[in-house]
Amino acid sequence: MSMTMTQKILAAHAGLDKVEAGQLILVNVDRVLGNDITSPVAIREFERIGAKEVFDKDKVTMVMDHFAPNKDIKAAVQCKTCRDFCNKHEVTHFYDVGRMGIEHALLPEKGLVVPGDVVIGADSHTCTYGALGAFSTGVGSTDMACGMATGKAWFKVPSAIKFVLKGKLNKYVSGKDVILHIIGKIGVDGALYKSMEFTGEGVKSLTVYDRLTISNMAIEAGAKNGIFEVDEQTEAYVKAHSDREFVAYKADEDAVYDATYEIDLSAIQSTVAFPHLPENTKTFDEIGEIKIDQVVIGSCTNGHYKDLAEAAEIFKGRKIAKHVRAIVIPATQDIYMQAVENGLVKIFIEAGCVVSTPTCGPCLGGYMGILAAGERAVATTNRNFVGRMGHVESEVYLASPAVAAASAVAGKIADPAAL
Repeated sequence: MSMTMTQKILAAHAGLDKVEAGQLILVNVDRVLGNDITSPVAIREFERIGAKEVFDKDKVTMVMDHFAPNKDIKAAVQCKTCRDFCNKHEVTHFYDVGRMGIEHALLPEKGLVVPGDVVIGADSHTCTYGALGAFSTGVGSTDMACGMATGKAWFKVPSAIKFVLKGKLNKYVSGKDVILHIIGKIGVDGALYKSMEFTGEGVKSLTVYDRLTISNMAIEAGAKNGIFEVDEQTEAYVKAHSDREFVAYKADEDAVYDATYEIDLSAIQSTVAFPHLPENTKTFDEIGEIKIDQVVIGSCTNGHYKDLAEAAEIFKGRKIAKHVRAIVIPATQDIYMQAVENGLVKIFIEAGCVVSTPTCGPCLGGYMGILAAGERAVATTNRNFVGRMGHVESEVYLASPAVAAASAVAGKIADPAAL
């Protein structure tokens, strides 16, 4: 029986020769992930079910990234709960202030995910690792607890949508524009509980970081996961970060898909998602003058060095508008250091930006950039729901790092190609 990439990975981890869409299977997982918001709930459930030890101290990971460095007493308690649990169970991969980063940028950087893995995480954007040819998906804290205890998880095998990419991106257009274009095309429920599988000759023109961004936002189309075919770029990235052996799965030629879309990368323009859904996308021929108050460049979606470099190219020799607050957040300590060593941080500060330690803070309206009523922000984050970044009467516009930087300079939503 023919299978998609995702179905092949799930079959292998369930010890089955084949699986089909809709089938319920019990799967062995390679990594269980949590953060400082979701892990304390999982820890309480872990203890409630009477678990005495984690299934594998090397395969459980906790990253303190949402409200760390701790923004208040409650955040401090959350992190201490995780810290104490990981110390007790000798969890190898516990990442706290000074060593942490935003989880979905940190795990690939640390080599903790390789092609063919099954990864579950108590965070919806765990689907990021599909960029490396892994099956990764978000789960609830209860599933995380059971995963930590047993090393297993139940899944209903998803059907799939195939995206055939061709061509290459134009200047100032990146992976963020690609995924916003796709979500605008199929809608926020267009891939509900399906696997979004990316293939085609255009894949090779996308960097690993573009792919990470695209896979990260698969959940914003309702998908169970997003996954890219493994190619030479993937292999080079993985081998540079990990010494683990891996298996690259490729869909059968006659695999069944619910739908197939051809995407011409050269036809994609800079794209902005207007409030209050990622599907509410517009290109600059549809955007009028929209004054903004804040820009956030960072997050698990767009906090990689490539993203910072694209923003720095726009900021260099320019100043942000006087009425705009611009916040730049490198996704990991290593990215931060690279940005310092290569002069990017100097460019940001000279332009009038503030540069933060790695944190998810503003993305979920936690801290480091809360919006007041009536304020608008352009953000390289992944969600623009009502109240996502602060007051319910504020607005968030999702965009690429290049568009975000250009908007900070112009003081309004701006096309980087027009500066």
